[in-house]
Amino acid sequence: MPSISLTRHLIEEQRSGHVTPDLRLLLEVVARACKRISVAVGKGALGDVLGEAAAAGGGDSINVQGEAQKKLDVISNEILLEANAWGGHLAACASEEMEHSQQIPDAFPRGNYLLVFDPLDGSSNIDINASVGTIFSVLRCPEGVTAAQDHDFLQAGSTQVAAGYCLYGPSTMLVLTIGHGTHAFTLDREQGSFVLTTGHMRIPAQTREFAINMSNQRHWEAPTQAYVNDLLAGQDGPRAQDFNMRWVAAMVGDVHRILTRGGIFIYPWDRKDPSKPGKLRLMYEANPMAMLVEQAGGAATNGRTRILDIAPTSLHQRVPVFLGSKDEVETATRYHLQHDSAAA
Repeated sequence: MPSISLTRHLIEEQRSGHVTPDLRLLLEVVARACKRISVAVGKGALGDVLGEAAAAGGGDSINVQGEAQKKLDVISNEILLEANAWGGHLAACASEEMEHSQQIPDAFPRGNYLLVFDPLDGSSNIDINASVGTIFSVLRCPEGVTAAQDHDFLQAGSTQVAAGYCLYGPSTMLVLTIGHGTHAFTLDREQGSFVLTTGHMRIPAQTREFAINMSNQRHWEAPTQAYVNDLLAGQDGPRAQDFNMRWVAAMVGDVHRILTRGGIFIYPWDRKDPSKPGKLRLMYEANPMAMLVEQAGGAATNGRTRILDIAPTSLHQRVPVFLGSKDEVETATRYHLQHDSAAA
């Protein structure tokens, strides 16, 4: 059976009426940008891309999130912005690395879509040669808007027309959904193209594997503590089975494992910074990953509510995240809802 390239897959989806010509071309542009980022990541120290990015006035460069930027954060952001500027498919872009959205320059035609992205997820893994990735989401530009602003991006995750990530690991993989299943493509470095390697990925409904940063346990709220304690109690506890824990420290890597073999990924609210309602960003991380997971038969909540139903109030809004195997996400969510009910 002949291999199916990403281009062929998208053309077939276009013929089926699942994707517009402009969206197809936009996704191909994003994929090409990811290939360039993959090359930069692959060079590592040889390409002088490791370490912190320098600020114009000296010292480390700090992004809008208040985090030190790695050189590869900046490089990846610039690659995605440049690649998408001139294609004519986008009205504007928003990046986790930038305070505000950026319109397509007047010199180029503007399209009907908005692109949201985290250019390099898992920055802490860069210098140790562990998995990192790019996460992206595509929204429709509101009808009649000719100059998109930040507020035009504030759409619930259920309105996404496409979402995906590119994982830069031992192989480079692009995982994509346009609302008709979640599909994985592997980069054939000899041909220079992404090839379909797993179509219609499915997450097992049940699991015995969880991913969470246990070092924050003392800061979690009571229902998260209770849920994880019951997992750790294993066969002798109320869950009556043993669970394994895995933690990649990059959402892309943890979610890819879940899409491949099941599990639950948890990044809950904690008291280290009570002013922040969570660690992960709704628009750049939670929404696209929730769409991919749901399209593969999984579930995603913030501990109480379906993530894709949350109405964003700001471009860099943060949320707690519980996503993965459907039954386990429902169980974790039930712990939180029952706690709320008892407290009320």
